[in-house]
Amino acid sequence: MEQAIHQLLEQPGIWRASDRHAGSQPTAHTHVPTGFSGLDAVLPGGGLPARALTEVMHARHGIGELQLVLPALARLSRGGRWVALVAPPFIPYAPALAASGVDLSRMLIVHPHNDQQALWSIEQALRLGTCAAVLAWPNRCDDRSLRRLQLAAESGDSLGLLFRDTAAASERSPAALRLALERRQGGQLDVQVLKCRGIPAGTIGLEAGPVAPEAQAPSLALAH
Repeated sequence: MEQAIHQLLEQPGIWRASDRHAGSQPTAHTHVPTGFSGLDAVLPGGGLPARALTEVMHARHGIGELQLVLPALARLSRGGRWVALVAPPFIPYAPALAASGVDLSRMLIVHPHNDQQALWSIEQALRLGTCAAVLAWPNRCDDRSLRRLQLAAESGDSLGLLFRDTAAASERSPAALRLALERRQGGQLDVQVLKCRGIPAGTIGLEAGPVAPEAQAPSLALAH
């Protein structure tokens, strides 16, 4: 028994309380690749920050905000935990999700009755640890609420994705990553990094064409 325990403790994924770098984990576990090589290349860690909030700002629904995160959701849905959608503005189109590689059996949709229930549902889904990712469309979300959600994401080891109106970009936020999306004429989607830990705010812009499933995801071209 002692030998088996010793072998287990020698595994690189085991964290020790006496570790000098307590709380640190390999990059693969702290970031989720977006599936777009250009975007992953400029994001610290090579993807969306796990155990944290990411805000996606857009002027209207349906400009490509879900397509941008589908490769990441497909990856996370195959990990055994839930992917929760809280207060989505429309009923998710199951065939499109399945075609993008998302495991529909791990999808959970929550329809709160009001804004207070929505924030409570988002926080619980992030905190419990049973959801690999929580996507939410809150109508109202002040700085205090965002801080609670950020702490919940850290506690539950969950990726939080908040889809908000572009007007929220001027508000303060503890989110680790803030992206602003805009659809150009011709179908291209502009992805601008407004805030990112490790990157000066407002210095990076990305352009992406129509987003394909994970296996066919195109690269993004960096646009200064």
